[in-house]
Amino acid sequence: MSLGKKLTNGTTHTTCSNHLPKRIILVRHGECLANTDINVYGTTPNHKIELTQKGIEQAKQTGSLLKKLITSENAVESNNWKVFFYVSPAERTRRTLREIGQSFPKRKVMGVKEEYRLRELSFGNYHDPASIAKVKEERVTFGRFYYRVSGGQTIAEVYDRISSFVECLRRDIEMKKFCDDPSRETNIIIVTHGLSSRIFLMKWFEWTAEQFEDLNRMKTCEFQVLQLGNGGEYSLAFHHDDKKLKEWGLSRDMIEDQKRRAYGPILNSLKLCDLHPYMDCFAQDSDEENTIM
Repeated sequence: MSLGKKLTNGTTHTTCSNHLPKRIILVRHGECLANTDINVYGTTPNHKIELTQKGIEQAKQTGSLLKKLITSENAVESNNWKVFFYVSPAERTRRTLREIGQSFPKRKVMGVKEEYRLRELSFGNYHDPASIAKVKEERVTFGRFYYRVSGGQTIAEVYDRISSFVECLRRDIEMKKFCDDPSRETNIIIVTHGLSSRIFLMKWFEWTAEQFEDLNRMKTCEFQVLQLGNGGEYSLAFHHDDKKLKEWGLSRDMIEDQKRRAYGPILNSLKLCDLHPYMDCFAQDSDEENTIM
């Protein structure tokens, strides 16, 4: 069930879900030292890796693009909006936020929260340059989602903590944490990592581990916009065309689902049930079957 539909509880979307954020925007950090030289992992703790000068400039430009997106598409007036930021605790995400923040006046910022559940995958013994190529090859062979780097985490474990964050975010939205004025458009901006953003989308849209395997991370300082549709569902299809969604690894069915979420129609529960990947293993319904237990 969509967040909007859950919160409206059967009443009209326009009257009961106006406290929902207009957009949830995922931002990957700018280019960092490890993006240009993977051997940095062998000399610097993951959370202390800094942005390059190019990454700093990318973050500044992204701030301008985000400000333009929010103000140019405001439905009421260009000044009737606010933002709330979440940021991973890594140095590269913190610096990315600081550069993005230069585009946003303080009066427009509802709050900033450093969220430790948004941190990067723990790479463990990935710091050994000689083993990096082997690790990458094994991840492809055995599947990225369940593969454990020696001494580190699996992506499945990252999914658990990102899922916890997503559920808390949904709860905060339900409790109207981001709604100081129902007439104002609010935007949640999450500054995080390439993997964390993919896991966020996987959890939010209930994608499978198999679908995750085909996903590609965003470029440095690229962002993904989930915008609220009239049916109460968030979708990537408002701001990203088929070409971009394919570039990120979405299949044709996943892209069509994003369009449905954006533009409707809203599927009823029976049709949603038919889309479940395991429904094909059950027997077909029959009018003659005895339903009395």
